[in-house]
Amino acid sequence: MTDNEIIKTGKSVVRIESEAIAHLGESINKDFVNAVETIYASKGRVVLTGMGKSGLIARKIVATLNSTGTAAIYMHPTDALHGDLGMVRKEDVVIIISKSGSTDEISKLLPMFKRLGVKLVAMSGNPDSPLVKESDIFLNISVKEEACPHDLAPTSSTTATLVMGDALSVVLLEKRGFTQEDFALLHPGGSLGKRLSLKIDEIMIKGDGIPVVGENSSIKDIIIEMTSKRLGTTCVVNKDGKLTGVITDGDLRRLLEKTMDVKNLVATDIMSKNPKVTNKDFLASFALQTMENYKITSIIVADKKKKPIGIVHMHDLINLGLQRR
Repeated sequence: MTDNEIIKTGKSVVRIESEAIAHLGESINKDFVNAVETIYASKGRVVLTGMGKSGLIARKIVATLNSTGTAAIYMHPTDALHGDLGMVRKEDVVIIISKSGSTDEISKLLPMFKRLGVKLVAMSGNPDSPLVKESDIFLNISVKEEACPHDLAPTSSTTATLVMGDALSVVLLEKRGFTQEDFALLHPGGSLGKRLSLKIDEIMIKGDGIPVVGENSSIKDIIIEMTSKRLGTTCVVNKDGKLTGVITDGDLRRLLEKTMDVKNLVATDIMSKNPKVTNKDFLASFALQTMENYKITSIIVADKKKKPIGIVHMHDLINLGLQRR
């Protein structure tokens, strides 16, 4: 194939699958509402099953449902016929994925599901199939054509199925009032969990590690404090210990560019007033976002009396993996 032929074929696949997804919007109808309401009202889990590529898509939908607050499991049709059917309970909702709706293993399972009395949701591209006729709810995932030039390999159909699963998951998420905090509880590991759960109080520098100088501190004292704490900044406080300003190493450089006569200067002469502060109970990711928005490398944590109780440096947050990827 030439470069142009490769590009043409690639674009054709994207176009065909995009059209399949657009066509899928017609299936977001009363049947979709019934599926959502049935799953929402269920006191059990959502059990997904499917053979081959449908089974792979079913596993992905299970993962999405679980991560968004709807308990779900995957059951392989063949294993179900050899004992795994025991994991299904009457209060569960079973979603069966099959493009043709007449897969042999699925057909053998239908009487078993009926005997258990579970609600059946069929995700199929064939409305006249045995699967659809035996199911309580039908979600149409039919596509006009597969992206495969021979119309054989599941491509557009699996994409449409995955999108339908995402639609169910997101609607159920919203219907349950699933929050960022709920999401964090289910994703404690990795940068995602940290962004959604780690609080400033857990990672801020505290106590003697906070660089602090008084309003009347000399340039020498300021430099010593900033150098010893190694944060490139220091808080400036009044006699009551309240925060009145901040001095950064950039402020010192700009001062020395203007004049070398700094012997009689004190902190209030060079500090930036009204520095950005945050609350110890805020999310650490909020602190990082604030620093990025205002192009600063650290942010002071103050209490209700405006006294500095901590400081957070951008490098520490980045090292924790809190930046959005």
